[in-house]
Amino acid sequence: MLGRISKVRRHSLADKAGIKPGEKLCTVNGFSVQDIIDLSFLASDEMVKLEIENAAGTRRLVQIEKYPDEDLGMEFEAAVFDKVRTCYNNCIFCFVDQMIPGMRPGLYVRDDDYRLSFLYGNFITLTNMRDEDFDRISRTHLSPLYISVHATDPDVRCQMMKNRFAGQLMEKITRLLEAGIQIHTQIVCCPGYNDGEVLQRTFADLYALHPGVLTMAVVPVGLTKHREHLHPMRTFTAQEAAEIVDTVSVWQKKCREETGKSFVYLGDEFYLLAGKELPPSDYYDGFPQLENGIGLTRNFLNEWENALKSLRYAEGADTAVIPVGESAFRVLQPLMDAFNSRYETCHKFVPVKNIFFGGYVNVTGLLTGGDILAAVQGCKRLILPGVVLNNDRLFLDDMSLEDFKNSFQGKVEIAKDAGELLHLLTIPREG
Repeated sequence: MLGRISKVRRHSLADKAGIKPGEKLCTVNGFSVQDIIDLSFLASDEMVKLEIENAAGTRRLVQIEKYPDEDLGMEFEAAVFDKVRTCYNNCIFCFVDQMIPGMRPGLYVRDDDYRLSFLYGNFITLTNMRDEDFDRISRTHLSPLYISVHATDPDVRCQMMKNRFAGQLMEKITRLLEAGIQIHTQIVCCPGYNDGEVLQRTFADLYALHPGVLTMAVVPVGLTKHREHLHPMRTFTAQEAAEIVDTVSVWQKKCREETGKSFVYLGDEFYLLAGKELPPSDYYDGFPQLENGIGLTRNFLNEWENALKSLRYAEGADTAVIPVGESAFRVLQPLMDAFNSRYETCHKFVPVKNIFFGGYVNVTGLLTGGDILAAVQGCKRLILPGVVLNNDRLFLDDMSLEDFKNSFQGKVEIAKDAGELLHLLTIPREG
């Protein structure tokens, strides 16, 4: 278990000790290190002994004197130094099964690792957990964790995940809660499987465990056009989505009366599909599951409104187009219409049809470089939503930002949020 060092910050303790990017961390104080969680605990002493391996395979001992919580200044290629725990399940709704070759390599990894859940908020199923894993979580207090529940009914969960051990969920959740670990939960809701009475039971079971169970998110199943030989599945109709919104609204009212928080939250797609208004900001309680798509639209609307208040001018800006998913376009274009009317500009959002995934995928975060290019050719200025790129500036179809720019024949900018977008929309025309 060796951790490959990707970066050493200048003037840091590691830099001063002569540690270089590309070298590997072998042990800390004589103990092997399986991830950055181990490293944070083992390197908290005032005197730290690191065993480092260079590119030639030669190992040396590096001793560093430090303050107890002082950072060493090293970054690693991956958060886990041993193999990432992968998924044991064969879920009938798995999005990875609907991928095609040629996309970003990381998208094909079925991670189900409790360490990535704690570090990054990745959802895990608990089906590959061992006793020693629970012991470590308890001992190091890895809280909160993010758990994919789908259904608390054991038979339904086993059926949906195609794993005969998946029905042991509630016992494992109870074990975590008894150890003082709090959890966020999600339900990928599939018509005819875990909606209706099954969803009612799931809500009741999880809410009974509040505040140990912090939140419950319900997101609709995502289906692409690449479902050959996969389990038959459909999406929700507008009427079914409306019924779920109405039901969850009742639950939220009950939870807010009893706890002051909504507890249960719906993915934006339910409201957009049902044609219903999004809940107000306070119903999202600080957006605890924003990375899971819960409240993204409302959060963007809030950012837009707040940024607009401090806006002083926008006249004279070069016209820009902003590619977005078809579902977001219906909500966002009225904002731009009002902006253009006020400042006499001609900016516009462009709805991009997701040809790559097809099916019912219409969210901005799943747009590919190729589909965006096809939708915006002929435009002179493009502002990309930051969500379409990963940290390596790659689109989902593995197209680099550099290749995208070479193919666009115009100016390309990036806005990570509504505030940055408004700033770019108000930059005066060059010349």
